Amino acid sequence: CVTCGPNMVILSLVLLLLSVQWSWAQEDPLLPFSEHLDLEHKVRLKWGFDKIKGTILFELTVNTSGWVGFGFSPKGGMTGADIVIGGVGPKGIYFTDRHAVGKSIPLVDKQQNYKLLSLKESDGKTVMKFQRSIGSCDENDLPITNLPMKLIYAYGQTDEIMYHSTRRGTKQLNLLKYMPRVNLPNSNFFDITMVNFTVPANHTYYHCKIMKAPTFDRKQHIYRIEPVITNIDVMHHLVLYRCPPSVTEPLEVECYTGMDTKCIEAVAVWGVGGGAFEFPEVAGLPIGGNVGDFFYRLEVHYNNPNKSAGRVDNSGLRFYYTSKLRQHDAGVLITGLAVAPGYAIPPKAKSFLTYGLCDTAYIPKVLETPHDLQVFSLMLHTHLAGRKVRVGHFRGGKQIDFLAADENYDFEYQEATNLGKTKTVKLGDKLLVECTYDTEKRSTLTWGAYSTSDEMCLAFLFYYPAMNLGTCVSLPNATTLISKMGAKDTATWLNMMFTKTWNDMSINQYQQTLKRIDQLVWIINSNNNISSNTGLIPDFTVIPSAPCMSDSATKSLALPSGP
Repeated sequence: CVTCGPNMVILSLVLLLLSVQWSWAQEDPLLPFSEHLDLEHKVRLKWGFDKIKGTILFELTVNTSGWVGFGFSPKGGMTGADIVIGGVGPKGIYFTDRHAVGKSIPLVDKQQNYKLLSLKESDGKTVMKFQRSIGSCDENDLPITNLPMKLIYAYGQTDEIMYHSTRRGTKQLNLLKYMPRVNLPNSNFFDITMVNFTVPANHTYYHCKIMKAPTFDRKQHIYRIEPVITNIDVMHHLVLYRCPPSVTEPLEVECYTGMDTKCIEAVAVWGVGGGAFEFPEVAGLPIGGNVGDFFYRLEVHYNNPNKSAGRVDNSGLRFYYTSKLRQHDAGVLITGLAVAPGYAIPPKAKSFLTYGLCDTAYIPKVLETPHDLQVFSLMLHTHLAGRKVRVGHFRGGKQIDFLAADENYDFEYQEATNLGKTKTVKLGDKLLVECTYDTEKRSTLTWGAYSTSDEMCLAFLFYYPAMNLGTCVSLPNATTLISKMGAKDTATWLNMMFTKTWNDMSINQYQQTLKRIDQLVWIINSNNNISSNTGLIPDFTVIPSAPCMSDSATKSLALPSGP
């Protein structure tokens, strides 16, 4: 601005920063998902959920100063629908949990199971924020499931609850497995894949391809990642790692044989049974700009139990990107049990537990400017013996939450899933990944390693703002383990493990020893700088689920037939 003085320039910058901060402040980490329920964009639903506590949170914004209604319908119509109606009338706030038996005004439930958190009306808009249990609380409530559900809405022009005319609609959404789909006008995509690779006739094979991604003059944000699979029956997982600056040449080799092990900062992951993954509106995976010259390693795990020969593969990942940058760079942190032969799972075990500890207090040892992690998504990973995976969150020596818990883990269905809300992991918090294995039908030890018949116990955390981190994992201290089990050295311990009679008592004793001894905790940054520490496995506690909302929470706000 040629005619602007320095004060005017400073004022303009301050106003710009304030406007940016204000727009950022609108993002509610408890309500990460958003959809317009109508084509005219007069009805907007935002929501978030907590599967551990069994609750779901909604915020409904409708362009009206009258009553608003929202609910769940078996077939998309009024009959059998589970509905809430609320508004701000002359007598104040009103809010009721109802059910519809036909096309008449919905009846008020005897048991009020929706909890009103706030209800405001301004500028011709009504904003209603409320919570309920994910499960069904009475015969008039519909449970919210992992399948798409028909959502219905209606609203009036006044606060007299009466026929809505055309001010109604239905939209089908999968609330608990929501995957947004953004179609940006200035976006494009590129692929990182294998090229005519012949899959070896091995049961398990890891292939790594180090290459450069497409170059961009300035920074872009990847907002969607899709798998590109040509041989789905032999494909187990794909991981893309960003390499450190020391890697300057392309390479294609069997994984974990040399140079490829330098590239450890995961930026994208896909597992068998999974689909596309889309980042939340506040974050994107950076490419170009200051990360434009980096090489990347594509790791492909082929699981070929029939040892088929001559299969030519071109699998990989597709990345959708945009020049319209998001607020944060996103990153992926690998946590859990280090993939190393330092632990074994005994045979004949119905339910054997292993643990991997991440202590974020040591992150400052490998990073100059560390900060808290805002975790928004997560992928759990074991192999064939895995049955359950839980990720506990500890602060100040006490468990405060589970980041995730899959009580019915399925090897054939591994997918990065939204947590339902953004969870803050503060520096100093501990994360504990617990895996439950079933080796009842196995007759030999199962070792921690890369083969499908070996085992892993990992959790890939998607978070923002990104840090130059690779892994935060642990392993039982082998020296302590050998000593506690009464062996003199590694060879003696191995012989003991192979010759031991494994039964319920010996399995339990071994499991308790593994858990009680000191753990080696490693944090590795993207330049392969390692912080090696020790720690102990904390005990899990059960995080209680929230009970069904009682009518006392909303009784004073309920006006059955409007004001």
